[in-house]
Amino acid sequence: MPDFDIAAAFNAVEAVWWWVVAAVVARPSFERDRLRPAERWTLVIAFAAFGVSDVFEYSTGAWWRPWWLLALKVGCIAAFITAVVRAVVRGRR
Repeated sequence: MPDFDIAAAFNAVEAVWWWVVAAVVARPSFERDRLRPAERWTLVIAFAAFGVSDVFEYSTGAWWRPWWLLALKVGCIAAFITAVVRAVVRGRR
């Protein structure tokens, strides 16, 4: 029986999770929406790219190696934080 790599399996599941999140964000909610269309699509792309980064992490075994994988993850996280801050600020106005 082959060895089961729990970390690799987690990365595969996590990649699918981020793609599902991207699909949910792509669909506007019926409630008052605080995201502008450009922000929404930036988030969709960032969540999908984060899922892709997990696929590469699965094959490399590290989220910081190669350097561009780390840069991709940092860029995605920056997009997430920026969107949340903008939505909170807009909600307070």
